[in-house]
Formats: sequence, C-alpha cells, structure tokens
Amino acid sequence: MSESFGLSTIGQIAVPVRDLARAVAFYRDTLGMRFLFEFPGLAFFECGGVRLLLEVPEAEEDNHHASVIYYKVEDIEAATQTLKERGVSLTDEPHIIAELDDHVLWMAFFRDLEDNMLALMSEVPKN
Repeated sequence: MSESFGLSTIGQIAVPVRDLARAVAFYRDTLGMRFLFEFPGLAFFECGGVRLLLEVPEAEEDNHHASVIYYKVEDIEAATQTLKERGVSLTDEPHIIAELDDHVLWMAFFRDLEDNMLALMSEVPKN
C-alpha cells in the first residue's frame, strides 16, 4: 500500500435489524429515505451518495446495535417536528453541541424501531 493511501469516502453503512419489513417501513415512510432495492434479508436505501443497508444478521454474534448514524439537515427544528409528527420520540431535543468560529453545531437524537441510536445534525452558519 502507498503511504498516501487513506480512507475518506463511505460507500455503504450496514445497520442490523430483527424485523426487515418493519425497519424498511420506518426508514422509508417515517424517515423519508429513498428506498433502492431489496433482497432476502437485505434492504438498501440512498442516503446522499452513501448506501444504507438494513440487514437481518445471519449469525447471532453479528446481531448488535449499529454505530450512531448522523443525518445532516438544514433546519433541525423543522426536521425534528416532522419526525415527531410521524411518531418518532426524541431521546434528546435539538441542542447545541459546539460553537465554532463560523458555525454552531446542533444535534438531536432518536432511536429506530430496532433500538439503534440515530441523530440529526445541523451546522448553522454564524451571522
């Protein structure tokens, strides 16, 4: 491998689920993500150039919760309100994580129906 090699682009993220049909409905209908295609035990969504894979693990040792996936949104208040209207309960209301030189970073957290932690993030430019 070249010393200049470095990973930088995410092509796909896999999220383990127990009930694929229920998970597909949540990600497609509740979160509004674009459904791509499905194979037995697998469902794929388009997520801003990154493919999200929902999969029913074949082995019990692979059946664990996913890492937190942070979805970028422009207006975190509007996004959380829409999710609430769709029946999503937030574990944290939108709040400031950091105030940087040029923007303020906001986040809000919630769980999918498989108990995986998800988050919204919004980078609001300072005036």
